Amino acid sequence: MKIALLAPEVAPYAKTGGLADVAGALPRCLSRAGLDITVFVPFYGEVKRKGLTLVKALDGRPLLWKGGTERFHVWADPTTPYPVCFIEHDGYFDRDGLYGDAAGDFPDNGERFAFFARASLEALKALPFEADVVHVHDWQAAVALAYLRRTLAEDEFYARMRSVCTIHNMAYQGLFPPGILDGIGLPGRLFHFDEMEFWGQVSFLKAGILYATAVTTVSPRYSREIQTPEFGFGLDGLLRQRTENVSGILNGVDYSAWDPASDVLLPARYTAADPAGKAVCKRELLKEFGLPVPRQDGPVLGLVSRLVGQKGLDILLEALGGLLALGTRIVVLGAGDPALQNALLAARERYPSFLGVKIGFDEGLAHRVYGGSDLLLVPSRFEPCGLTQMYGLKYGAVPVVRATGGLDDTIEEFDPATGTGTGFKFDEPTPAALVGAVRRALAVYGRKTAWTQVLRNAMGADFSWDRSARRYAELYAKITE
Repeated sequence: MKIALLAPEVAPYAKTGGLADVAGALPRCLSRAGLDITVFVPFYGEVKRKGLTLVKALDGRPLLWKGGTERFHVWADPTTPYPVCFIEHDGYFDRDGLYGDAAGDFPDNGERFAFFARASLEALKALPFEADVVHVHDWQAAVALAYLRRTLAEDEFYARMRSVCTIHNMAYQGLFPPGILDGIGLPGRLFHFDEMEFWGQVSFLKAGILYATAVTTVSPRYSREIQTPEFGFGLDGLLRQRTENVSGILNGVDYSAWDPASDVLLPARYTAADPAGKAVCKRELLKEFGLPVPRQDGPVLGLVSRLVGQKGLDILLEALGGLLALGTRIVVLGAGDPALQNALLAARERYPSFLGVKIGFDEGLAHRVYGGSDLLLVPSRFEPCGLTQMYGLKYGAVPVVRATGGLDDTIEEFDPATGTGTGFKFDEPTPAALVGAVRRALAVYGRKTAWTQVLRNAMGADFSWDRSARRYAELYAKITE
């Protein structure tokens, strides 16, 4: 079976978040399972600056665009077991940043990613790669299905193709003015309630939901949540109409990159059977964040996240006093909303011996936060899947999560009476509920036998990509029968 995977970011080439990890790991597992995979991603400026050894797969391919002809090139990485193809158009992609810069989102993002989507489909025909399934990820690639079903459906090459649209976060829908349709070569009739129109705008994500053969989300619970007004962001009605075609497949973890037994980014390695190295990681983590190392061991709480409202950073800020009163030290790594960044930096000034904050994203430091933390805080207001709690499990940073979306699917509340469970959960998105869950966790932390058990449970949890890839392979087979 041949699968074309379109994604706006793919690790390790270009990454802003968990989507890149998914688009990097899933095709590797599918390829190992015997599927024929080709991945398409824009040829961003940051990818060019990596100095990769690439080969040109297509040179100056013409594409009808905006009333004229635009040419694009396709480069491929010859070092991978399956083709990773980069769509090159310097006018659209050779910029600082994937989606925007310090001034905000690029104003032509709709045009940029429509070109990526349309050029990827054209590249399929030119290579040629007769895909059985076109698998698009998030709004940036979802618009490809509007072309596939509304402008290319009469072409025999494309007519037989089935499609999957994976939604990583309903909050980001790719909304643009109605005039964009003519500019990107889609018929104006698609600006209709039954097509791509959404409250007076054009929604690229709606195109993916509407035209895909199957729609997936990144966890089972989130696939149900987005069919409700609270989490559907206005598209819950359409998702309910398509409910028989909507399912949730949990994201996985690439344990070749995330394993404290072999992680070279940690100051010491450790395992569930021999966790001594974790104490070294904790001590060095406190030093790296400029916090004093106490004479007696005490709990360290870590948080690695985009600093946005969805992630519950406002809940954490309000809970700081209560958390620190429990005798904890807290380290935070992330970037995002300037107001939240400034609030965290101000809090650090108030609690310089107990709160460490690093603004920005540092892959190595993220590994060390997981390695050195006893508890990992994930107080999200909603969470489609979440990878951070899965990393925390493997590294023995026991997750304390809000019971929503993929967080609820992946974390089982620890029961001291039975010794089962992998973390601690709370229901209400409030500071009191977060502090209460941490208090329960610290009660277990203070009992060596119970804490050893929860660590073993957490580090032994298996969320490998192989299991998730099998689910995708089964879905591909089902929709192509």
